Amino acid sequence: MKLFITGIGTDVGKTVVAAIVTEALEADYWKPVQAGDLEDSDTHKVRRRVSNTKTQFHPNAYALHTPASPHLAAAIDEISIDITQIQEPTTENHLVIEGAGGVFVPLNATDCVIDLIRPDYKVIVVSRHYLGSINHTLLTIEALQTRKINIAGIIFSGDEHEPTESIILQKTGVPFLGRINNEPYFDENVVRDYAEQLRETLLKLG
Repeated sequence: MKLFITGIGTDVGKTVVAAIVTEALEADYWKPVQAGDLEDSDTHKVRRRVSNTKTQFHPNAYALHTPASPHLAAAIDEISIDITQIQEPTTENHLVIEGAGGVFVPLNATDCVIDLIRPDYKVIVVSRHYLGSINHTLLTIEALQTRKINIAGIIFSGDEHEPTESIILQKTGVPFLGRINNEPYFDENVVRDYAEQLRETLLKLG
């Protein structure tokens, strides 16, 4: 099973969700494009939070130095992202793929993050309540549905906000997979607890 984790924007909890899903499935983890924070990248963050011994962490296809939209970070590094050169790692294990920001974050003049999603991927959308998040969530899901991309479901990140969550689920019909609450911190113990809660639901996606 290959699960692509995307958010409705930045800082919505996508990397934490990626760690939890990786731990729950003892899956391999891969972030194709990393922009900025190379000394403490999303791969580093997931690695710190995953405690099983089966997960393998695969290198970024592109590791860019500037914390910016990948198309800009690549230009500053004086390179261009070519998605035909992004080769999925070979593994017999489940694979969790983490996107960069939202689905329409540009990688170059032509391609966006959504263009990294392959036909055999199932997408988990991470949504977090804030003013405007309903619109951002509905747009994300509609974009995926328009391209006939398989949406596994939605995970809400942060404190419950029932009016927001219920209207999103009602309008999209997308399965609700679970919620990751605001926690004082996310270490390997907290991630393991959430992984145990979500494991059965995630395994059914396969």
